Amino acid sequence: MRLAAKGLTAILSIITLGAALSLTPAFAGDDGNSKSVTEDEIVRALAPPKKPLTRGLSLAPQADPAPNPAESKLIQSVRGRATRSLSMTEREEIASAAKDKPNIDLEITFDYNSANISAKSMPSVQALGRALTSPDLKGSTFVVAGHTDAAGSEGYNQELSERRADSIKRYLVEKYGIAAADLVTVGYGKSKLKDPSQPLAEVNRRVQVVNMENKTTASK
Repeated sequence: MRLAAKGLTAILSIITLGAALSLTPAFAGDDGNSKSVTEDEIVRALAPPKKPLTRGLSLAPQADPAPNPAESKLIQSVRGRATRSLSMTEREEIASAAKDKPNIDLEITFDYNSANISAKSMPSVQALGRALTSPDLKGSTFVVAGHTDAAGSEGYNQELSERRADSIKRYLVEKYGIAAADLVTVGYGKSKLKDPSQPLAEVNRRVQVVNMENKTTASK
């Protein structure tokens, strides 16, 4: 009986272990961390939405909607500007204009108390570089916005978020030849938490990339 009980216990243990493994998220890596975002995922997130096909007598392509003059003026005014030169009003105007644009949040981590991109986040940054130079996105103007969690003072987090956004821009310009003026960097510190209910959560420490203006599709 004891042998039978031990055998049953072993079988149940195997079944329990198998059930636990089946519940492991599909996106988890070998070390339990989530996989880096891919180039294709970034392109799909940032590409302008495709226009629905319409039936009609004319086969002429539909004209793109007229750009918002205020948004266009804003983007032109901040292109090429230093991140720290943006006023609070300009930062809020950029956030408002970016609200309905194609965007993606990247969980890019940095070395402690610095703007150095961590080694584990480098694949995501490299995927971003390849995506922004792809035919679907090349020629657009992108906002690269840095965000922090709520730990620390407002001034400290604001400065840190600006430095980190600058670090991403510098890498993309140097390694992928993206025009500096096509990358508008802005820091929001802890003012725009992704999860306000958990102000110290890692999800709040992120870099958001927004496609503000697509030049290439307008000429197709």
